Order: sequence, then C-alpha cells, then structure tokens
Amino acid sequence: MPNTLDALRLNFSPDSLFLLNVCLGVIMFGIALDINIEDFKILLKNPKAALVGLLSQFVVLPFLTYLLILVWQPQASIAMGMILVAACPGGNISNFMSHLSKSNTALSVGLTTLATFASLLMTPLNFKLYASFYPPTMELLTDINLDEWAVIKTIFTIVLFPLLAGLAFRKWQEQIAKKISPIFKVSSILIFIAFVLIAFSKNYDLFLKYIHVVALLVLLHNAIALGSGYGLGQIFALSRRDKRTISIETGIQNSGLGLVIIFAFFEGLGGMALVTAWWGIWHIIAGLSLAFIWSKRKSLA
Repeated sequence: MPNTLDALRLNFSPDSLFLLNVCLGVIMFGIALDINIEDFKILLKNPKAALVGLLSQFVVLPFLTYLLILVWQPQASIAMGMILVAACPGGNISNFMSHLSKSNTALSVGLTTLATFASLLMTPLNFKLYASFYPPTMELLTDINLDEWAVIKTIFTIVLFPLLAGLAFRKWQEQIAKKISPIFKVSSILIFIAFVLIAFSKNYDLFLKYIHVVALLVLLHNAIALGSGYGLGQIFALSRRDKRTISIETGIQNSGLGLVIIFAFFEGLGGMALVTAWWGIWHIIAGLSLAFIWSKRKSLA
C-alpha cells in the first residue's frame, strides 16, 4: 500500500483547533458535575475492580494494540493513531453507556475520573513507549520530534483543569450542578460528533477516499478493547456488572483528546486523524449497541 496517508496532512485551521479545545473542556467540566464523594468511597470499598479497570485501560489495551499492529502491519500513521487511541483515557460517554447497560455506573464514573488524572502521565508515556517499538512509527516519531512535556501541558489544560473546575463547582453549587448535569450528559455525544464534523468539514473528499483503509481495522481494534476489558474482569472474578463496566471503560476512549493532540502536535497527520476520528464515531455505535443488548438481559451482581 502506498504511503499516501503517512505524507498527508489534513486541513485544520487554528480557530477550529481552539473551538475543539473549548468543546473538550466543556465536556470534561460536565463530567465533573456528576461526580460526588460517594463515587470515590465506592472505589475504596471495591479497590479490586478499580485496579482492574486501570490495568485494562493503561496496560492491557496498549499491549494488545501493539500486538495487533505487529500482525496487521499498517502504515506508520495508521499505527500511530491506533497507539494514541489506546493511550488515551476512557471517554465521557462511557458513564451514560454503563447506566444504559445496567452496569456499575458509580464504578464507571470513578474510573473515568481516575483514568483522566492518570492520563497526565500514562497517555504520553504509553504513546512514546509503543510508538518506539514499531520501526515505522519510531521513524515517523523521530521525524516529528514530539515534545512530551507539551503534550502533558495540553492534557492538563484541556482535560484536567476543566475537570477540577467542575469538581469545585459541584462542591460550591451542588444543587445547580445536579440540575445541569443531565444536559451535559445528553449533549456530550452531540459535542463529540461536532468534533468530527469540525475536523473533517474541509477534508470531506479525503475522508471518503481513505475511510475504507481504517474502517475494518478500527472495528477489530474496538472489539478487542471491549472484549479484553470484559475478559480481564472475568480473569479477576469480578461481578457481571463490574465486568460490563470495565469493558465499556476500555472500549470507549477519549478520542476527542486524541484529535486535539493530533492537530496540535502532528499537523493533522492523515492516518492518525482518520483512525482517531472514525474510532470516535464507531465506539459510539458499538458501545450503544452493546449497552442496549446488555440492558435487555437480566443484570446479575
């Protein structure tokens, strides 16, 4: 396959990137409005599930992603996108999906929060680690000369800072936070769809031309993420509700953060942008479908 995507840079204006940052910040602020101290107490009462969830997201998924890359041998920019998606923390809509699937919603909220904080170090660490293991991505990463500290600063600014601000607002105005939290829940999916529309509004023809290159790979990658999360819960003998939660937390990644990193540090690198954007669309379809199926089944402890 020709290295077209490795050389392709998608058109994305500074104003669009700023809007993307703002939208992601609003989403993270909204997540915090739904967090209360009881969520963390539940994690302390059930530390095993919390640890398995973090292990699934930041250890197992990146490793399985690397194995998939070795088997599939994709273009460097596509592999970079897969590694970045796997390195990102869980996405905000995972909490809604956990609730819909009759999973452990409190565990989901707690894991999303913990993973978001952990992403400050784990996202750049995992990305740099696994990108250096695959020769094509190592070569591409060397050419780009990524500044890890700049990535950490970006994650803090657009992810952790809004999350902290939301937690503070919840503590200061708890009743208002409870009232507006459902609005953020419903709008979060629409906001991410807007992410993708913004990112590809000026690249529609390119998106149609190359989406077939990544569609099947993203489907397989996402299925591995969902399956490995559930499987790891099975290995550690977690309850069915907890296994469902960890599956969703592992399969629903914060691809909005991934898009920000791609356009801020990789100049909209074609394969990376396609993988991350399509993952963001597909994980909504797959996650909601799985949640709907589980919601129709009897929920067991």
